[in-house]
Amino acid sequence: MNKESALNVSHLYTFGSLETFDGGNRFAIKNRLFDAELTRISEVSIDGEPVALSEMSLEVDGQTVQASDLSNENSIELPLRTTILVTVRGESLELGAHHIEATFDAEPYGRMSLDAEDYVVISEETDRIPRDTADDYTPEIIEARRQYVYDHSGVRVDQIARGSFEPSLAQGNIENFIGVAQVPVGLAGPIRINGEHANGDFLVPMATTEGTLIASYSRGMKVVNACGGVTVTIDDDCMQRAPVFVFDSAREARDFRGWVDENLDSLRVAAEATTSFGKLLGVDIYLASKFAFLRFNFSTGDAAGQNMVSKATFAACSVILEKVKSVRRFYMESNFATDKKASQINLMRTRGKRVTAEILIPREVLTKVMRVNTESLAYHGSIANVGSFMSGANNNGLHSANAIAAIAIATGQDAANVAESSAAVVHSDLTPDKSLYFSITLPSLIIATHGGGTGLPTQNECLEIMGCTGLGSVNKLAEIIAGTVLAGEISLASAISSLDWVSSHEQYGRNR
Repeated sequence: MNKESALNVSHLYTFGSLETFDGGNRFAIKNRLFDAELTRISEVSIDGEPVALSEMSLEVDGQTVQASDLSNENSIELPLRTTILVTVRGESLELGAHHIEATFDAEPYGRMSLDAEDYVVISEETDRIPRDTADDYTPEIIEARRQYVYDHSGVRVDQIARGSFEPSLAQGNIENFIGVAQVPVGLAGPIRINGEHANGDFLVPMATTEGTLIASYSRGMKVVNACGGVTVTIDDDCMQRAPVFVFDSAREARDFRGWVDENLDSLRVAAEATTSFGKLLGVDIYLASKFAFLRFNFSTGDAAGQNMVSKATFAACSVILEKVKSVRRFYMESNFATDKKASQINLMRTRGKRVTAEILIPREVLTKVMRVNTESLAYHGSIANVGSFMSGANNNGLHSANAIAAIAIATGQDAANVAESSAAVVHSDLTPDKSLYFSITLPSLIIATHGGGTGLPTQNECLEIMGCTGLGSVNKLAEIIAGTVLAGEISLASAISSLDWVSSHEQYGRNR
């Protein structure tokens, strides 16, 4: 099969989809990366035997098109996440491994090739969660799933079923919907934020089941307000995708680094053509062995942007694969972006928002509100630094994850991003008049005010409480979160230093 100059997209093949039936075979391809338009199929073969295009049909969203009829005038629209079911009429395949190859054209990306191995296995009836491919959010299919739960576990999901919004609103946020998990939401604050985007007094909705948590944050906010507020600064903002390119030698990888630097403008054009909001800020290149690890850095507007940058990075990589013939293998993610994982590189280079909150606390304020003096807190902090260093923790603070997770759940963020977002750098020192300078830097705060779960009704309400909806509001949210984190650090550190920590939990935090 002639695949010269074709972009290899073998990863779009859905492994495990190959099945045989009386009079033919079928398999599936899913558009996982970009919006496209399928205009032509050049060649298809199974186990090296060419397939006549007249014997092949393509089904997309209920529409069936003969492969031989495809043209620029009779194309198939393929939005992101669309599945093509390919049916080939003819002799049924035997059980075992089979090799599938295809070459086709898709606008605006040009010639593409696919090379995959899949297996025909004995079909077995399986016990599956009920689904409706036409509309999986109707009352009927949801009730079928709830009955399925009862049949399997004997549990009636009466509480889970009590939601306050139409299930259809959750489409794109969850699959196999059966209801909602209701997490208590409380208010901390108000807290005075002296930011460049958030300026004023803010109530902070927090979703948690941990007793004393909100009380502790409100206590820290009392200190913050008595000091005139917390100053918050956003130092950097970028989101990454990190593909890796494999070569025959380290020298070829080194030469590739120079090629990327020289052709950055063309990569930027390709990447930014896929998004209205994303901007390619630059590409960091790291070499090891015969591998070139690229970290594409993007600004993403009010979205967290992981999906946005995946799509944009793939478009840029398509240019690379077309132009650089020495590439032997390519993977869209090398684990160098460290999605959902705290990492040293993001501590240094930023992922999401890099935010610093800082405050100067007079000795008399801390003593009056927290019953601990600034000297004690500073000394305690130096000991805690040793503990953090010895333990290998991702930060030297106390509990940044508490505020970030509670606000994330309340406002519809991807809660798993707390693994990265909770990384923190805390610093404190005493001034000559015994005031305490205290700061916390969050180098990888990944949040959004647009997209994901932020548009769901209760989550959007929580964002509205803070005035963090609409265009350009994500930096405001970042500053509020950083200020809240700082308040929580002051509160918990003071409680531990004054020995109030355990007694407070005993008095307020037990579900008696």
